[in-house]
Amino acid sequence: MTVNIDRRRLIIGAGLGVGALLLPVGRALAGELLGAKGFTHNVASGEPGPHSMLLWTRYLPPAGSNDVTLQVEMALDRAFTRVVAGASVRTGSYRDWTAKLTVDGLQPATTYWYRFIAPDGSFSPVGRTRTLPVGEVASFRLGLFSCANLPVGWFNAYAHAAEREDMDLWLHVGDYLYEYGLASYKTQDRVAGREGLPAHDHEMVSLLDYRLRLACYRADPDLQRLHQMAPMVALWDDHEITNDSWEGGAQNHQPASEGDWNTRKAAAVQAYREWLPVSDEPWKQYPIGTLATLYRTESRLIGRTQPADIRSAYLAGTREALEAFRDGPWQDPSATMLGLEQESWLYHGLQHNAGNTTWQLVGMGTILGRTLMPEQTLGWLRPEASERTVQAFKDNIRGARVGLPMWMDRWDGYPAARSRLLRAAQQADANLVMLSGDSHNAWAYALEEGGQAAGVEFAVQAVTSGGIEGSMATDPKTVAAAFMARNPEIRWCDTAQRGYALLDINPQRIRCEWVFMQDIKTRTTALAGSHQMTVQRGQNRFSGA
Repeated sequence: MTVNIDRRRLIIGAGLGVGALLLPVGRALAGELLGAKGFTHNVASGEPGPHSMLLWTRYLPPAGSNDVTLQVEMALDRAFTRVVAGASVRTGSYRDWTAKLTVDGLQPATTYWYRFIAPDGSFSPVGRTRTLPVGEVASFRLGLFSCANLPVGWFNAYAHAAEREDMDLWLHVGDYLYEYGLASYKTQDRVAGREGLPAHDHEMVSLLDYRLRLACYRADPDLQRLHQMAPMVALWDDHEITNDSWEGGAQNHQPASEGDWNTRKAAAVQAYREWLPVSDEPWKQYPIGTLATLYRTESRLIGRTQPADIRSAYLAGTREALEAFRDGPWQDPSATMLGLEQESWLYHGLQHNAGNTTWQLVGMGTILGRTLMPEQTLGWLRPEASERTVQAFKDNIRGARVGLPMWMDRWDGYPAARSRLLRAAQQADANLVMLSGDSHNAWAYALEEGGQAAGVEFAVQAVTSGGIEGSMATDPKTVAAAFMARNPEIRWCDTAQRGYALLDINPQRIRCEWVFMQDIKTRTTALAGSHQMTVQRGQNRFSGA
């Protein structure tokens, strides 16, 4: 039995604990929560290899069961007349009734259909997945996503991408969900019926909180369809835990009211690994034949050092204070986004794989490209902009005058680590392509180190989260032109639209197409247009740019 999901609201399927029924939304759904059973959240696949695939589902058995064993079938056809693999997996309340397993012995570059079978003989929905290729590869197509905030819009980007039948893989570079409580959102910014759980005003902190929120996101029909139709490689950024997180804490974690950081971090990671088709490996590489190597990185919880604190330099109010920060704390060579162990892994991977695979694709939560705030943006702020917003723009403009970036929470805040990564790519003679998200807007960067080309970056816009356009009262094209004029690495940007990106990869070039959705406040797959940019093999810069 499956749980029906009404398009007007999200109804999560169950087994989420008595605590859920004590919440306002939980009370409204109490009957459905108590009565739900079976395969409550469709199916998903991930961690692809040439000969293996990780499969995921969630199954809630009849009340009173301690655990349950599910069977898995994989076939070469949707009708399952040619079943070629099978396995079994056990789950229980200890992992929120989610189940995942890796099936081995598969053939490369092959489309498989899969389903789970419950003890009562009922079937899960049928999923489609595809293994990675080996040897010479003529083409590969990858979808890129970031920043999907459920209360503020429909996941139309997921719906549009899921309709395509020519995609090999999805890559989600983080902010798959958001931690905030409902009180954090303005009423006019929310979409009715997408409030999510937990429904209290404080953000998610406990294991139950994270499980409830993930269950609600995973009940979205468009996200379910995306997972059902192709495998996903996913990495977390900060909002899967809380805003601006690093190894020892986060901007949005207050120990006095939210408890021990390590306890919260462990709860978030546990729930994420329960609810997504991901392995427990913190970072990993995926070979795409001789065409490319894809790297999944971790840049938040394991090795990232606390970013340099620029606030005192801003408060000092002098150019001298900003210059002292620029030449001192900001340049600290011990600062790292990845941690030294992962840095070594990635740099050795680039060195080895650049001689064996054409493209080096690095999935990253935050942007690597340099971004300084244009001087004129202060005059473009909306009249209703808060005092805090106005001050932030003033500070960023003052920082830009001495070469300091807008965001200390991304690679711009770790310039020594950024240089190490780009030098490693140059020394490996790699065709480096960074694939990132986080900013909510779309960007194309021509990355440089030491005055030489080092790679390109395709930074994807958000699925729903609002970007810098929310603060601006001028034409987005004017804003984009100002950013490009101020920042030599930025070769194109869009600062207004939501959607996703498509990468069409072949041995000679990679073409990225940013796909823009017409709307996120209503459920539609209508498009508002797209933009394409191309990098040629051996160039590490955009064609015609």
